Amino acid sequence: MRRSLLALCLFTSLAYASEPLTIDVHRDANCGCCKAWIDHLQDNGFTVNDHVEADMSAVKQRLGVPPRLASCHTGVIDGKFVEGHVPAADILKLRERVDLIGAAVPGMPVGSPGMEYGDRVDDYQVIGLDRERKDQLLSDYPAN
Repeated sequence: MRRSLLALCLFTSLAYASEPLTIDVHRDANCGCCKAWIDHLQDNGFTVNDHVEADMSAVKQRLGVPPRLASCHTGVIDGKFVEGHVPAADILKLRERVDLIGAAVPGMPVGSPGMEYGDRVDDYQVIGLDRERKDQLLSDYPAN
């Protein structure tokens, strides 16, 4: 009986670990960098539900994205917002942080996922937002 239970637990853990992560992405129809960010997510194992929106400001407001953290597109994973060109690795960090309601890369920094421009990379940060609406630094990416 113990072996059966152990095998069931192991199988369940492996099945859970292999499930793809699904993220909803809300974007404007005419934005090419949004599509490039979606490609970045898919290249990193995410399943993307792509939602073309007529009013991104309304989407951001509904999801609780502060204007100071705004960018062009907004994702949602596990009920948390992902604003702008957040790298896939930082989305995984966000999922681990129960204290955060979202993460953002404000603006559209060159070199962030979806904003590649040759070898140029501008300095940018991934900012987490906690339940008290205070910023928490998730990652810092230096310029090259």
